[in-house]
Amino acid sequence: MNLMSNLVIIPTYKERENVERMIRKVFSLPIGFDILIVDDGSPDGTAQIVKELQKEFGSKLHLIERSGKLGLGTAYITGFNYALEQKFDYIFEMDCDFSHNPDDLLKLYDACHNQGYDLAIGSRYVKGGKVINWPWDRILMSYFASVYVRTILWINIHDTTAGFKCYRRKVLETLDLSSVHFIGYAFQIEMKYKVKQAGFKIKEVPITFTDRTAGESKMSKGIFKEAILGVIQMRFSK
Repeated sequence: MNLMSNLVIIPTYKERENVERMIRKVFSLPIGFDILIVDDGSPDGTAQIVKELQKEFGSKLHLIERSGKLGLGTAYITGFNYALEQKFDYIFEMDCDFSHNPDDLLKLYDACHNQGYDLAIGSRYVKGGKVINWPWDRILMSYFASVYVRTILWINIHDTTAGFKCYRRKVLETLDLSSVHFIGYAFQIEMKYKVKQAGFKIKEVPITFTDRTAGESKMSKGIFKEAILGVIQMRFSK
């Protein structure tokens, strides 16, 4: 493994319209990244597209196929364990739908590699952060969800549900990943809470979040409910 190696973990389910474009974009960036696609049995052939691209990109493009929709959190935990086994130094998580701009991977990398932070969060709700193409009710729901989380958990993170992040390897080595309970968007909150509790340095990096233009959203009322109730469980668990 090369010095200062970087792995971008991208969970997928029915992302055939986005996955090739995303892979090519990440590989075009001036800093070298490996990509791990964790596909949850997409019926639209997402994994097959990745396999075809592996012929072109070789060992830098990794694929884990799972049997079905097992949840965002478990996809990332699978990816984290893979990253640790393969000795990657910086581990990123991002969506496949271009709501996260791949160019911003460079800003997250800079925060951890050059500025010394342990976790860099691509944030919509710090100065310079923006949200594009979301209806106002969803923006307000997301914003006030983060206010709610900050209030209950007493953590000074503005975008608590953000899913665009970079971890230093030592963070994931230190946390007990087997103790992560939640599988939906509460997973993103739980991971930040654990990182904060462990005393690691966190920076929020402003990004522009753009709602997907292709494929289908995975957000549901059940996922949102898990996040709201999960925060209370986190606060009062040992």
